Amino acid sequence: MQRRNLNQKIYKGVTPINNMKKQIKEVIKEIKKLSEEERIEAINKIKMELHKISPFKDEPVDCVIWVKNEKVIANDYNPNNVAPPEMELLRTSIMNDGFTQPIVSFPENNHYTVIDGFHRNRVGKELEEVRNKIKGYLPITIIRPTQEDRGDRIASTIRHNRARGKHRIDSMSEIVLELKRRNWSDNKIAKNLGMDPDEILRLAQITGLKEMFADKDFSFAWEVGYKDEEDELELFEEVKTK
Repeated sequence: MQRRNLNQKIYKGVTPINNMKKQIKEVIKEIKKLSEEERIEAINKIKMELHKISPFKDEPVDCVIWVKNEKVIANDYNPNNVAPPEMELLRTSIMNDGFTQPIVSFPENNHYTVIDGFHRNRVGKELEEVRNKIKGYLPITIIRPTQEDRGDRIASTIRHNRARGKHRIDSMSEIVLELKRRNWSDNKIAKNLGMDPDEILRLAQITGLKEMFADKDFSFAWEVGYKDEEDELELFEEVKTK
């Protein structure tokens, strides 16, 4: 009697897993018969279905999918600045180590807007050897749906960026002003962007002063930004042609 109970426990505990393994092998056989594009689409769908039941379904990195690069669109507010040497290092890293970080995105209007990974997006699209290596696709993960509001997505981009890279002061000030226009309080901006009240005040004043004197003529020295941005762009164009 005791042995029969033990056998029943083994049957109940092991057989379902073994059955799943057999089923998975059959699914893999069918996937292998598909074209490359169909195979990528099928694997993406399987990943997304598994993500729905994953204990980590609230963590975007739990599900990374590959999408065609034309469906990944840069946002229009990223204030992070990476100079050409760092862009070249990113190219070298991807060519040698592969894509180790996905692009964080938000789905809208039949495409994916970049939340974090602005430069990974550029390198994956613009540098031919990288583009060919990853077959014209980009790895993305999708941010939580609670970040649907534009203000929340801007804040998410800033949080990703603050710990690394350089921020263009003029872009940051414009972001602070936009959030204020969206009725975000200084406390909410400070909490979501990791800033202190003095920094928020200074950034708001920069854009406010620019708007106040927008119709006045000043020397070029009054412009806020990087004077050698055009030089940096030219250097990156040289990297692309290597």
